[in-house]
Amino acid sequence: MLDAAIIGLGWWGRTITELLAASTKLRLVKAVDVDASARQWAAARGLATAASLEEALGDSAVRAVILATPHSFHTRQIAAAAAAKKHVFCEKPLALRCSDAVASLAACQAAGVVLGVGHERRFEPPMRELARLARAGALGTLLQIEASFCQDKFLSLAADNWRLSGSEAPAGPMTATGIHMLDLAIGLLGPAARAQAHVATLGSNLANGDTLGALVTFQSGANLLLSALLATPFAGRLMVYGNQGWAEVRDKAHPEAPEGWTLTLCRSGGRPETTDYPAFPAVRANLEAFADAASGGAPYPIPADEMLATVAALEAIFTSASSGRVEPVA
Repeated sequence: MLDAAIIGLGWWGRTITELLAASTKLRLVKAVDVDASARQWAAARGLATAASLEEALGDSAVRAVILATPHSFHTRQIAAAAAAKKHVFCEKPLALRCSDAVASLAACQAAGVVLGVGHERRFEPPMRELARLARAGALGTLLQIEASFCQDKFLSLAADNWRLSGSEAPAGPMTATGIHMLDLAIGLLGPAARAQAHVATLGSNLANGDTLGALVTFQSGANLLLSALLATPFAGRLMVYGNQGWAEVRDKAHPEAPEGWTLTLCRSGGRPETTDYPAFPAVRANLEAFADAASGGAPYPIPADEMLATVAALEAIFTSASSGRVEPVA
């Protein structure tokens, strides 16, 4: 068991807390939040509580921290955890700027601690199979990806919630939904080269935008056509096109409470074949892979260079959404 503290008890911090109750590899021993009512929620579940990250980092029983905090806090909090020799799992995005991601990766490497990140969609069984097919050459040369992830969960948030802030969540839906699809594309296509994005508020009162469309071109020459929305009911889809076939994964329900997926594969000269996948706790699987790596087991399966490539492409999308121009990826 890896004993950890959860930092931040908002919507997602509470989701993680409840998911880890069934884990055999990672155990929460402390919960941290500045809000007293959030600490009461954690105490009612048998967790010791604290009001600051520093209290958790000073606790010898805590070997790792899980950051479910506002995005702009991540870089400072990762540096503090690494300095305290605590392993760090950071919710997505790892950082809002490429330079900050570089600093976080360097701090963890220098301290000899494992850094994990909340890209749980890589751990969904059909996404793993799609990646295996791509690596095996079953689709041939990868040409283009179409990806969409929309939800309307944020419509009930207060207007001053940090998730709707222009500084915490640039480019509207990008940090909420779009980043998941961007990261999956990075895992399949490698580093991006340039990005063009447009954000608008069309179907809600979300001041930071509810509709994002982006074209990301990769160093390989392949493209990602990305759609991310915050004002329509949930739908999730990733379609990969190659010169020898295509494959599509569709979600049956929001990944927070998965109900399974379908994977459709069509090879050149053949007909589409669809496989159903049952629900699977991908969020917990990601956290347990982090726990394995922190405990000396298998290396964490998301490489550092891909973590960095995702943030680099993310920053280019932010810049393009603001400038209206095609922007290079650092």
